[in-house]
Amino acid sequence: MFKAVIFDWDGTLANTKVAILISFHKALELISYQVPDEYIERRIGIGAADTFRGILKSAGMSVDEEIVRKLVELKSLAQIQLSNQVHLFFGAKELLEVLQGKVKLGLASMNNRSVIMDLLKRNNIVNCFDAVLTIESVSYSKPDPEIFLKVAHELGVVPSDCVVLEDSLFGVKAAKTAGMSCVAVTTGVYSKQELYVERPDLIVESLADPRILRFLLNNSGLW
Repeated sequence: MFKAVIFDWDGTLANTKVAILISFHKALELISYQVPDEYIERRIGIGAADTFRGILKSAGMSVDEEIVRKLVELKSLAQIQLSNQVHLFFGAKELLEVLQGKVKLGLASMNNRSVIMDLLKRNNIVNCFDAVLTIESVSYSKPDPEIFLKVAHELGVVPSDCVVLEDSLFGVKAAKTAGMSCVAVTTGVYSKQELYVERPDLIVESLADPRILRFLLNNSGLW
């Protein structure tokens, strides 16, 4: 039975795409180099540092970790300044409220903690989660399962009793590799067909889809 639900943030609980794109482009002004929006979009979920490393390589530049650190810092600062452009997806807050007290709730994001905590506070949902882990808490980015396994450990729940809600291929793969169930949502940049390849247990178009609660709570013995 499910004892914990672990949420991704970007593209799953909140529509952050515009803010992420603008903040990446703003940071890239440091190295006078730009990439197409799609390049960034398809890498949301692996962490800014890995994305910047890939950009530096594609530009034929050396991957200087001090430059990477500065780029991540600039991107985080810019994204916080754009917090008014970030909105919870329809059904997100309601889903969190319904699950309160029924299962443990965790958040596992490859974004930076300063960004995530600012957005959780602005949306008045910081107290919804029993554990919040970000890129700073792990050595490996999704699709490595490290962050999901660490959230489960903090929640005191074994992986098989956890279900993850994710929007990216990286996240779904990480969840399944961790031995967890997974609900995939098409609110990010990936299509239903793309997500299906990673074999999530359920694919929905919205967090308001009643099938989510049926899946979560039926398997928790609460319905």
